[in-house]
Amino acid sequence: MTSPLPSGETLPQPVLNPPASVAVFLVATIAPGGEGAVREVLGSLAGLVRSVGFPCPDGGLGCVAGVGSRAWGRLFDGPRPAELHPFRELAGPRHLAPSTPGDLFLHIRAARTDLCFALAAELVRRLRGAVTVRDETQAFSYFDSRNLLGFVDGTENPVGQAAADAALVGEEDPAFRGGSYALVQKYLHDVDAWDALAVEAQEKVIGRTKLTNLELDAPGSHKDVNTVLGPDGAEQRILRSAMPFGRPGHGEFGTYFVAYARTPGIPETMLRKMFLGGPGAGPDPLLDYSRAVTGSLFFIPPAGFLEALPGG
Repeated sequence: MTSPLPSGETLPQPVLNPPASVAVFLVATIAPGGEGAVREVLGSLAGLVRSVGFPCPDGGLGCVAGVGSRAWGRLFDGPRPAELHPFRELAGPRHLAPSTPGDLFLHIRAARTDLCFALAAELVRRLRGAVTVRDETQAFSYFDSRNLLGFVDGTENPVGQAAADAALVGEEDPAFRGGSYALVQKYLHDVDAWDALAVEAQEKVIGRTKLTNLELDAPGSHKDVNTVLGPDGAEQRILRSAMPFGRPGHGEFGTYFVAYARTPGIPETMLRKMFLGGPGAGPDPLLDYSRAVTGSLFFIPPAGFLEALPGG
């Protein structure tokens, strides 16, 4: 398989950047007639990030932009990403993965809250009247890479070339080499019910020890259900970019989950196992304590695509 790590004009957006301390996630739908403003923002995004981040060179400001299936043809002429389609709702015996509206996805991240805020505010100002913001989530790192359930998150993420192989499109879709698919979901946790479990019971649900993050032999656990094997028996990888968010005063505790993948088929297979179950496994026991409230799929074009947008 040809390596997807591109060079020159097909460099990716900052999908492969390491996790940041702070993030703002925006999902929006495009109003009729708003296409021009959205194209203008996408085309100027790299320069806008540089301008906002310039006074704080150690702030690590970055932004990943994605476009949904229903908006792609409204924004761009020419070919479309081969596997781009709307998020497919999954209704299991006990749990639902809903499909929610989303034409535009912006993943802003930095080491400082003010940088994320400033960029988000400027993007929303430029898009005012052209889009409706369907979801805005301000997320943060929590202790030592833990989620709000107290467990380390993202342990199995690939790094280096393996991350590029997992997250970036290669020669299988040459017009979009260096792009990525982003499957986006927002989960709310029932922390009272979770905290009522003994630590040993929580570990059985997750499939790892809580303190040391060691893998357990726990068939049917969250980790077990989220493992997808290819035809050759090798584990199929995605690049997870999950972050906690919450508003304690409103009783809101959650995880914003983004899976960047070379093909959406891998995270979609994971979700089918989680929500629908399968032979001898699933549904995911974590869903008894975590409820999906959004679900969208986007394509993240390579950086060069945004700098020279095709006609629309």
